[in-house]
Amino acid sequence: MATRTPAPPVTNQIPVRSASNWYIAAIGLAQFGIFVAILAPVIVSMQLKAQELNPGNPASVVAVALSIGSIGAILGNPLFGALSDRTRTRWGRRRPWLLGGIVFLLVGLAAVALSTNVLTLTLSWLLCQLASNAAFAALMASFADNVPESQRGRASSVLGLAQNIAILAGIYAAALLVANLPLLFIVPGVVGVACVVVYVLVTPDRIPETPMESFSVMAIVRAFWTNPVKHPDFGLAWASRFMIVLAMFLFTTFRLFYMQDHLGLTEERAVSAVATGVLLYTIALMASAALSGWLSDRLARRKIFVAGSTLLFGIGLVVLVYADTVGHFYIAEIVMGLAYGVYTAVDNALVIDVLPDPGKPGKDLGVLNIANSLPQSFAPALGALLLGLGGGDNYPALLWCAGIVALIGAAVIIPIRGVR
Repeated sequence: MATRTPAPPVTNQIPVRSASNWYIAAIGLAQFGIFVAILAPVIVSMQLKAQELNPGNPASVVAVALSIGSIGAILGNPLFGALSDRTRTRWGRRRPWLLGGIVFLLVGLAAVALSTNVLTLTLSWLLCQLASNAAFAALMASFADNVPESQRGRASSVLGLAQNIAILAGIYAAALLVANLPLLFIVPGVVGVACVVVYVLVTPDRIPETPMESFSVMAIVRAFWTNPVKHPDFGLAWASRFMIVLAMFLFTTFRLFYMQDHLGLTEERAVSAVATGVLLYTIALMASAALSGWLSDRLARRKIFVAGSTLLFGIGLVVLVYADTVGHFYIAEIVMGLAYGVYTAVDNALVIDVLPDPGKPGKDLGVLNIANSLPQSFAPALGALLLGLGGGDNYPALLWCAGIVALIGAAVIIPIRGVR
């Protein structure tokens, strides 16, 4: 990256003593903005767009677009995280990627909204994933730069709350704008830009004193790999994250279809029921996240919170197998909300605690976030395969598989030694 007059250098080897409440609120706002822009389409909008383009088989459109689009997330997060570690500008090293990413995400969402065929939709979604992961990689690296270990549980709680409030906002945006599909994609993108701009204006973005290694092709290649044998704790944390994200997306990708096919609701009633379910999920999540992040910091323990919450999330998925009314669906959403609130409150803190190289958080967090992105690349295809077993609409197979995957995700946390 071109070098300009840098901000006063502060080596990233000197630990940050504390993060202010204003900073934690601002990073929560940025998290909300990025996730409301990228997750709102995944939750509802993309499924509605798929029904517009292919009314006879919308699940196939979702599977193709989300699977190929997630390649952008798999490549983008570690690449842009590593590049942000290397960036030296007068505006800092994280800000350029945050701003550039969120602006290009808005452009991609507009292109998705205006797509008239599956190819255009898929390419536009690929751009959205690349752009959102540029912004998200820089945001998580900024979190590692600015939040000390003693505050990571509480700050991680804020990030988890922001992410899930963004999901709720996306659901209600769908309920309000269901008749205007272009706005359903573009409005969350505009909100995302505004939120990230606020964070960029208030956040510290220090340039490290440590010299930057010379640029090489191998340096870029290494951005996609952290040796799990050499760093087993990081490898186990990666595997657990992969499992819980896969379990979650096996259901959420097809949640609207589940409401229509399994519970027999109309499209309008299904969107409304999903909105209510996500509201209950978010209320439960906020209650459990607010307590568990603080408690994790107080007890200096991470593993029991992450493993236990992952197991409970899997139980919630299995409850959905036996749901035959909207009320049963709401109960399952509450169970999963309680579980995921604990998980989101503590898992980011656990991951940052076991980073192999705290001096290059962007690179290793980028590798970790492959575990966020990779499941999305084949969850739609795997879900469609499971649904097709036995003649179609096999939601028990889909949900049992998701629950077992979550159980495995809970188990692999236990051997981690670097945190309690």
